[in-house]
Amino acid sequence: MEQIALFGTSADPPTAGHAAILRWLAHHYDRVAVWASDNPMKAGQTPLAHRMEMLDLVVRDLQRDCPHVHLYPDLSQRRTLHTVERARVRWPGATFDFVIGSDLLAQLPQWYHVGELLQQVRLRIMPRPGYPIAGAQLAVLRDLGADYAIADCIPPAVSSSHYRQEGDRTAILPPVAAYIDQAHLYAP
Repeated sequence: MEQIALFGTSADPPTAGHAAILRWLAHHYDRVAVWASDNPMKAGQTPLAHRMEMLDLVVRDLQRDCPHVHLYPDLSQRRTLHTVERARVRWPGATFDFVIGSDLLAQLPQWYHVGELLQQVRLRIMPRPGYPIAGAQLAVLRDLGADYAIADCIPPAVSSSHYRQEGDRTAILPPVAAYIDQAHLYAP
């Protein structure tokens, strides 16, 4: 049975942290399905088409070493439950781990039909610097009926929001930096 990691992200912009997570997932799953999406709990995002294009650059860069990491734009749905429904149609019989950063654990109980979602996937929690995984958060997940595993991945301490605020180009890959320059995104 194929094990698939589902990794949707705002990717505003995708960073070296996203690339590190994708590389880790590639070493632990048969397939890694990635897409950029709109987070209904975030305002003022860069247009999705730009974020998807930048994420595609990261994925293509990784595919030399990790050929089973692919961008699936059609999985980008406003509601995660709908994304999982599409994935189940695309890969019948597969098992799915939905990848979530530790920064989103507090939001998870507010997600659309979260109980139904958690019946269909296992959560793979990615630790993020500055967002410790608290016992109380894990208790909430258990109360919701979640099956989860915490990844032993330690991504670099970079974030999309820090890049947007500070313009630290070491946080992003060179192809993404070139795209940002060409498209005139994130102007100070």
